[in-house]
Amino acid sequence: MSDLKDYRKSYEKNVLLESTIDENPMMQFRKWFCEVEDFGGVDEVNAMTVSSIGLDGFPKSRVVLLKSYDENGFVFYTNYNSEKGKAILANPHICLSFFWASMERQVIIKGIATKASDIQSDNYFDSRPLGSRIGAIVSNQSEVISSHEVLEREMERVEKEVALQGIKRPSNWGGFVVKPISIEFWQGRPNRLHDRIRYTLTEDELDWKIERLAP
Repeated sequence: MSDLKDYRKSYEKNVLLESTIDENPMMQFRKWFCEVEDFGGVDEVNAMTVSSIGLDGFPKSRVVLLKSYDENGFVFYTNYNSEKGKAILANPHICLSFFWASMERQVIIKGIATKASDIQSDNYFDSRPLGSRIGAIVSNQSEVISSHEVLEREMERVEKEVALQGIKRPSNWGGFVVKPISIEFWQGRPNRLHDRIRYTLTEDELDWKIERLAP
């Protein structure tokens, strides 16, 4: 067994105080997101972990890319027939999390996922590079395949079809919009006395309750 007890780091880069946070968690998220972008040291600031409950009853997490966010929620795209897509459609209560090591920060979002509108999914699909659009058609995501060559042959076939007929978004591919019900901001601090501030949506969905949590 590997002994990892000496893997330690002191978090000392910043603080998170009630006196400096925004009353709106989406604005606080935007502030942190932009700060991480400006600070550098993160290859994909929009990389997030999506956790869902699978059809087998087990939780599963995977990294996907956040593609937009606003007051309506956080948006990412996937194949609805994938393991992830089926799990979310069956149980839309999911968690999104960001870990920005360069700033010693985490954001943990609990929310309800719904399908994005056809127009929203069409617009994003049409903005993707041609290869990515073809890839979305070629891949039966999460299905067992015999080899990578299967995908390459299918890619070649679809490329020929696209040259003749053009390309449009397949109906089984599109976006999920995650409407947050709680957003927790975590800032590393020395001696493991980390700052944790949680925003919780009120029952009338008109305001946010702000609380500090013990680390």
